Amino acid sequence: MAKRDEKAITPRGEDYSQWYQDIVLKAELADYSPVKGCMVIRPTGYALWEATQRALDGMFKETGHVNAYFPLFIPMSFLSKEAEHVEGFAKECAVVTHHRLGAKEGGGVEPSPDSVLEEPLIVRPTSETIMYAMYAKWIRSYRDLPLLLNQWANVVRWEMRTRLFLRTTEFLWQEGHTAHATHEEAWEEVVRILDIYARFAEEWMAVPVIKGVKSESEKFAGALQTTCIEAMMQDGKALQAGTSHDLGQNFARAFDVKFQDEKGEWQHCWQTSWGVSTRLIGALIMAHSDDQGLVLPPRLASTQVVIVPIYKDDAGRARVLEAAGALKSRLKEAGFGAVLDERDTVSPGFKFNEWEMKGVPVRLEIGPRDVDQGACVAVPRVPTRDLRDGEKRQKETVPLERAPEVLRGLLDDIQKALFARALAFREERTRPVDDYADFRERIEGGGFFLGHWCGSGDCEARVKDETKATLRCIPFGAPAEAGKCLVCGGESPRRVIWARAY
Repeated sequence: MAKRDEKAITPRGEDYSQWYQDIVLKAELADYSPVKGCMVIRPTGYALWEATQRALDGMFKETGHVNAYFPLFIPMSFLSKEAEHVEGFAKECAVVTHHRLGAKEGGGVEPSPDSVLEEPLIVRPTSETIMYAMYAKWIRSYRDLPLLLNQWANVVRWEMRTRLFLRTTEFLWQEGHTAHATHEEAWEEVVRILDIYARFAEEWMAVPVIKGVKSESEKFAGALQTTCIEAMMQDGKALQAGTSHDLGQNFARAFDVKFQDEKGEWQHCWQTSWGVSTRLIGALIMAHSDDQGLVLPPRLASTQVVIVPIYKDDAGRARVLEAAGALKSRLKEAGFGAVLDERDTVSPGFKFNEWEMKGVPVRLEIGPRDVDQGACVAVPRVPTRDLRDGEKRQKETVPLERAPEVLRGLLDDIQKALFARALAFREERTRPVDDYADFRERIEGGGFFLGHWCGSGDCEARVKDETKATLRCIPFGAPAEAGKCLVCGGESPRRVIWARAY
């Protein structure tokens, strides 16, 4: 058996899970940490998170939200105040019971026996409880509403099975928490935020999503309703890319978050919470990447273009590097994330493969002949048009003086091409299904299945138990269509989305 090239990426069709892991590690997005279940986000991966933060933070602030920060530690008694909430998170909570270490007999350290906390502290799995204790203090009048806060933070949920970016014990996220005078205003907020998430997924990530409502069994613990955006990965599985929750007055009652209305009467607030996390980076990888490596949408890539000089001798090297350096400066002045790969220790071909594996959207090649012609050659990471006869890769000759203008258009074309490709992939793999036996067979191949559901939790649980598929969402705007439940044959008003998921 031939020995596998350690630098090669496992093909998707051979082992999808290994393919994903290879890309995360070899594109230097993240690595495993010494702490089981936790990851180290490397600079390239963190740059993607920073780009995500900039885009979303701007949209949050455009809609009146402001940032704050609340403690990492939550008194255990706070979680007990909302029954559904504590039940939903109890098995995932990390608990702090001591506040000091002491010397251990025989060497090392251990929790000091005399440092037991009066009340154990929960390491933040989500912040509803600690934030709403403060909301109860701050909100007194209808004039204090709406309160629209967001925080960028880390959270801890003790996961048994972890996967880089997709499911880790500690992860980064944003969580928004708002309080309103009426349920109507709160629901408008839920939808507004879901629209922001969908806009970010489609316009920045180039990942098409379906907006909808979760079933009772899949909703957030303690919420009245949970809305979500669902994306399809290249193995046909669904990935929940964001959620926005209508909390009703459940937490307001538990934490006594009240206000005096215009008549002077005390009312409980109506609340929402919503969030996305670093799992978006996992979604990005699985939606676009290929067997050559990572593929990044230009709007999120910190390095949008790499310049690779090509020469054979010292005389050619000096001329090419001078032109390449000037090109880099021109591109950076125009606002592009540009890198010039001047390494002499590896070949141009090695550089091509490495930058392709790292997902840089455009490569610009420049050699002595190009310098003579005042041009360079642009090679997009993914094609934006049909290849011509004899072409193995799309290549375009670009005059150096027009490079910023041409590059801007090419990056825009790549962004659109990625979205169109992902949308076509999803549409090809989204099918109606009316027979349960047929569904059980076809779900093995992945995809979204539009099937009727009577609304019964028992039918939903049976599908999950027998097929490992879940009800991903009841899509917004789904047309009314009377039919028979996929499972029991009972009456159903519309189709829902069934799929296996991450």
